[in-house]
Amino acid sequence: MIYGIGTDIIEIDRIRNSINKNPKLLQKLFSEDELDLLSSKNFKAESVAGNFSAKEAVIKSVGTGLRGFSIKDVQILRDDLNKPIVVFSGEFKNFCESINVEKILVSISHSKNYAVANAIAILSSNYVE
Repeated sequence: MIYGIGTDIIEIDRIRNSINKNPKLLQKLFSEDELDLLSSKNFKAESVAGNFSAKEAVIKSVGTGLRGFSIKDVQILRDDLNKPIVVFSGEFKNFCESINVEKILVSISHSKNYAVANAIAILSSNYVE
C-alpha cells in the first residue's frame, strides 16, 4: 500500500553555482557512501542535482519536511544495475519504522537544465489500518 508520493525539481546551474561557492556543501548534504558514488561520477553537477532532488522527493513522500532527522539520513545510492535506491539510516530510519514505511522507490532524471525525482513511500505488508 502506498503511504505517500513526492516530487522535486531543481535547476542544475543552481547546484553547480552553490558547489562552486561552497565546496564543503557536498559534505553537509551527502553521506560518505553518497560522496563515494558522486565521486565515481566526477561530481558532475547533474548527478549531484539528481541525488539532491531525490532526497527532497523522498522527504516529501513521507510528508514531514526535514524535521527530526538529518538530510544525510536519507541516502540515495545505486544497486548493481545502477538503479537509484533509498537507504534509510539514523533518525530517518527510526521515523520510517514508526510509520510502517518499509521502502521508498525513487526515480531520477535530468535534462540540460533541470534534475527531477519522484519517490513513492510503500507501507510494510504487515501494516493494518
